[in-house]
Amino acid sequence: MAEDAAVSEAAFSLQKITITDDTKDDYQYEEVSADDDFSLHEEDEDLAKALQSIQDQAEDAKIMNFLSVLTSEKLISDTPQAMDDFFCNFLVRLGMSRTLDCFQTEWYELIDRGVVRAGDAGLVPDVYTRNEQLETENLTLKKDLESYRHSVNKIEEALIKMEKERDFHRMNHKRVVQERNRLVCDLKRLKEHYASYEPMLKQLSEKYQNSLTQKMLTSLERDKAVGQVIGLQAALESLESGYTKKICETKVGHDCTRKEGFEGPTQKALREARQQKFLVVASSPCDSDEEAEKKMDKKDLKDSEFPVDREGTPSFEHAKEHTQPLKSGQYQLSSILKVHDFAVRCLALHPRKNIVLTGGDDRLWKTWGFPDGNILLTGEGHTDWLSGCCFRPSGTQLVTSSGDTTVRLWDLSRRGCVLTLRGHSRAVRGCSWHSCGDFVASASADGTSKIWDVNSERCRYTLRGHKGSVNSIEFLPFSSTAVTSSADKTLSLWDVRTGVRVYTFQGHVHSCNHATFNRKGDSIASCDTSGVLKLWDMRRLLPVLSLDAGPHPANQVAFHRSGDLVAVASSEGSVKVLSLAVGQLSVLRGPGVEVRCVRFHSQDSLLSAGADGRVCLWTWAP
Repeated sequence: MAEDAAVSEAAFSLQKITITDDTKDDYQYEEVSADDDFSLHEEDEDLAKALQSIQDQAEDAKIMNFLSVLTSEKLISDTPQAMDDFFCNFLVRLGMSRTLDCFQTEWYELIDRGVVRAGDAGLVPDVYTRNEQLETENLTLKKDLESYRHSVNKIEEALIKMEKERDFHRMNHKRVVQERNRLVCDLKRLKEHYASYEPMLKQLSEKYQNSLTQKMLTSLERDKAVGQVIGLQAALESLESGYTKKICETKVGHDCTRKEGFEGPTQKALREARQQKFLVVASSPCDSDEEAEKKMDKKDLKDSEFPVDREGTPSFEHAKEHTQPLKSGQYQLSSILKVHDFAVRCLALHPRKNIVLTGGDDRLWKTWGFPDGNILLTGEGHTDWLSGCCFRPSGTQLVTSSGDTTVRLWDLSRRGCVLTLRGHSRAVRGCSWHSCGDFVASASADGTSKIWDVNSERCRYTLRGHKGSVNSIEFLPFSSTAVTSSADKTLSLWDVRTGVRVYTFQGHVHSCNHATFNRKGDSIASCDTSGVLKLWDMRRLLPVLSLDAGPHPANQVAFHRSGDLVAVASSEGSVKVLSLAVGQLSVLRGPGVEVRCVRFHSQDSLLSAGADGRVCLWTWAP
C-alpha cells in the first residue's frame, strides 16, 4: 500500500517549456499601394503558388521517406525517449518520490542557468527501452498466469466434485441392479410357487361348477315341489273357507306394520322356498340387469302396497300442536356430549321417546338418552363408515347405510341385524324410512337410488336419472314422493310407486349435498358444497330463496317443526340458523370443528354433530 501511494504521488513531473513570441520575426513585410494594378501581378502569384505546392510535396515525400527509414531501423521504439524522461519514469515506477523531487529540482535549475542543455543528455539506448517493455510485458503475463492458475484451481475442484458424484451414482446404480436381480429371482420363485397351486385351483373350480349345477337342479326340483304344495294348499283353503279371500288391512300414518301370526312347518317351508326362488332369479348369471329388474318387478306374495296420497291428511292437523311459531330469541350452547371416537356423520331422533341415534366413522351406531347422553345400545356389523341412519316410524327398528355398499335393518328388541340389503355397487350415501314403515330408500355414489320393501325383502324400484353421485334421499311425509340431491347439481322428485322421475330442480352451481322437506311438505331446502342454501316451493316448483352462507361447504340442512327456522351444518365449524320470518342469519359456534349433521330435537332444542365425535346441544333462549 505504501509503494502504491508513493507511485501515485510521483506520477507527475515538472518540465520547462519555452514559449517564443511569433510577432518578433526577421521577415520584412513590404507595403503594397492601393494604386498598383492587381491584375499585373495575378500571373506572378499563380506561378508562385504552383512552385510553393511543388516544394511542399517534395518536403512531404522527404518526411515520409525519413519516417519509413526510422520505422525500419527502430523497430523497438517508434519515438526516441529522452534520457531525463527515462530517469523520471524510472523513479516514478520505483516509487522514489524524494529522489525524483531532488533530480527535477537540480535538473531544471541547471537548465535555467544555462549550465546544461536538454539536448546534452541525449536519448535512451534502445536496449533499455526494450528492457522496460519486456518488464511491462512480464508483469502482464504474471497477472494472466495468476488468473489462469485460479481458473485451473476452480476447474480442478469441479472435476473432483463431479468424480465424487459419479462414484456416488455408480454405487447407487450397482445397488439398484442388485435389487432388481433379487426381485427378478423372487418373481421367478413366486411364479413357480403359483404354478404349483394351479392344478389345485383348477380342481376347486371344477368342484364349484359341479356343486353350482347341482344346486341349480335341486332348486328347480324344489320349485316344482313348492308349486305343487301351493296348488294343494290353495285348493284346501278354498274348500275350508268357502272361497272367501282375506285382504290385509293397510294403515295410512306412522305405523302400518303387519302382525305375523303363527307360522307352522308348512308355512315356514313355503316362505323359505319363495326366498330361495327369488335369490335364484335375481342372481342368475344368464340374465342382464334389465331382465333381472323385470323379474324382480313381478308381484311377490309378501310385497307391500304403497300408500295412497291423500290431501288434507288428519296427521297434518294433529301435527299443528307441534308446529307453533317460536318466540323471538336465539340458540345457546348448553352441553357437549362425547358419543363416538371418530367423526359423526349421521343423526336421527326417535319418533316417540327422547332417544337420539348417531353413526360415524368408527363403523358403529349408538342410541343414547336425551339430554343426559347415557349410551343405551351400540350396534356393529358394517365394515366401513356409516353414512346415514333413521328410525322406523313405529320406533322398534332402525336402518343404517354405509360405505360398504350395504343397507342394514336392526331390531332394537333383538339387539342385532335382521336384514342386509345389497344391490349398490358403490358407497351408500344416505337412507330414509317411509312414514308407513314398509319401505326404505337408499342413495348411492353409483348414481342410483333404490326403494326397498322390508316385508318382501327385495328392491322394488331402482331410480336412475342422475349423472353423478346421489348424496341424499328423503320421503315426503305421508306420501309416495321422494326427493334426491346429487353431485350433478340438481334435485329430483320421484314417484316411488312407479320409479319415475317427476320433476328436476336446477339452480345450484355446485354439487348438492342434502335436501329435505319441511313438516307441512310444501317447501324443500337444499345446500351445496359452496355453502349456498336454497328454498324451493313444492306447489309452483320454483326457487323462492337463495342464500350464500359459504364459502365453506354446507353438509346438511334441517327444518324446524314450525317451518320458520332452517339450520345448516357448515364445514367451517359452525351451525347457521336462518329465520325465514325476519330474514336473519345467525351463526352458532361450538368446538370449532367441521359440523357434519344437524337436527331440531323439539320445539326449543337443536342438535349438531361434528368431526370430533361430539354432539352439541343447543337450547332456545328467548
